[in-house]
Amino acid sequence: MKDRIMVMKHAKANAENKSLNLPRFVACCLLVFVFSLLPLVVPAQAAHERTQAARKVSTYVCPMHPEVKSVRPGKCPRCAMALRKVSDKVNADTAEPSNAELNGTGNSGKPMQIPDTPVYDQDGKRLRFYSDLVKGKTVAINFIFTTCTTICPPLTATFRKVQQELGARVGRDVQLISISVDPATDVPERLKSFSARFNAGPGWTFVTGDKQAIDRLLKSLGASVGDKNDHTPMVLVGNHSAAYWTRTYGLAPVGTLVKVITDAAAVSTTAVTSAQVPMPGANAGGIAGERQVERRAAIETAAQASTQQAGEVKSAKTPAEAAASYFPNTVLLTQDNKPVHFFDDLLKGKIVLINFMFTSCTGVCPAMTSNLAKVREYLGERVGSTMNMISISVDPTVDTPEALKKYAEVYKVKPGWYFLTGKKDDVDVVLRKVGGFVKDKNDHTNLLIVGNVETGEWIKVFAMAKPADIADAVIKLSQSN
Repeated sequence: MKDRIMVMKHAKANAENKSLNLPRFVACCLLVFVFSLLPLVVPAQAAHERTQAARKVSTYVCPMHPEVKSVRPGKCPRCAMALRKVSDKVNADTAEPSNAELNGTGNSGKPMQIPDTPVYDQDGKRLRFYSDLVKGKTVAINFIFTTCTTICPPLTATFRKVQQELGARVGRDVQLISISVDPATDVPERLKSFSARFNAGPGWTFVTGDKQAIDRLLKSLGASVGDKNDHTPMVLVGNHSAAYWTRTYGLAPVGTLVKVITDAAAVSTTAVTSAQVPMPGANAGGIAGERQVERRAAIETAAQASTQQAGEVKSAKTPAEAAASYFPNTVLLTQDNKPVHFFDDLLKGKIVLINFMFTSCTGVCPAMTSNLAKVREYLGERVGSTMNMISISVDPTVDTPEALKKYAEVYKVKPGWYFLTGKKDDVDVVLRKVGGFVKDKNDHTNLLIVGNVETGEWIKVFAMAKPADIADAVIKLSQSN
């Protein structure tokens, strides 16, 4: 009897244990299942987090070429400027305006809107930024703060040299403006002391004011930054009367800055005509801005001479004949080290686009070449067929064909675009004829010369104008009779 009772108790205990083990078994199975999913879930979550972090991570951007970005610090491959660290949000909020926007050729079709912000100069005088400093003037604007120990002193020293080079034109034809990006600290008294260190003279105004107002002004000029130390080293150059605006590197050689400023000052809304034979000379008048083109008179008046011979009147030269007699047929070298006759091989029967550059340039050349690469895309298959693009080095002793080849490769230059060099004397002969000769390479023009050799019509446009507008002007010239 006792044995039976013991057996029954043992059986009951086993039954109870089984009933308790079942939930434990199920729980264990669930845990195993969950852990089996972890190898899939964790990488997916990590990837998602990396994606989110990548969207928020700071990126390095070139102040002169906002499209050049990097996840690491370094230098811009186009202009060699140090990339600055800016978050994506800051990029969106402070992106510098394009040349099209500065020139009033954006989607709105309106000119650049410069606010009439109340500001104070270094003497504590209250001014209106637009009315008193910009309206009707040619201006060069840079951005500084007085406690800066890195780029601001050399930027200001460069402006001082520009002031010396321009001489009496500063305050008369040209206004220099330095805007503080730290207005809370840079009260007029501090700016007065800072400007005195650089012997700032009349016509050079240092600007400060209410922080919120200055911040809005900086944003309208494309110079707003979240951290004052990240301010742009650009110089904004404009001719308000001609609605022409452009940008250049603030630490470029002084000659380059002076050239950009004087070119801007020369811009006029009135076309300038000339009776000179086919090519615009180096001293041609100013050219209107991005949407304005200076058309030269056809060369007929330069080829009107006729002679009486055997009772017959000899016909005047055609534009093509006049061009053949005007342009040198000097042998130069392309970036492929191929000898070419300047007129016969590159100009004869073509529409040509000619600009001037040098490979070691850290000023306008990289931006100009990049802009012309976009023009090349717009013109498409015409280039190399009915059109030739020609970039002539103003530093042929340094710019060997090999150097030009490497330079062209950076911009993915396609057929029909020739980078020319050669013996200095030979290159100088060509440069003098096409109006591109300069004693100092840094003083070369940033104008693009476009010609229809057959019709004798030539125009000049700024090489930094909107690519679509340049291409449109070229195509219209190619359709002229």
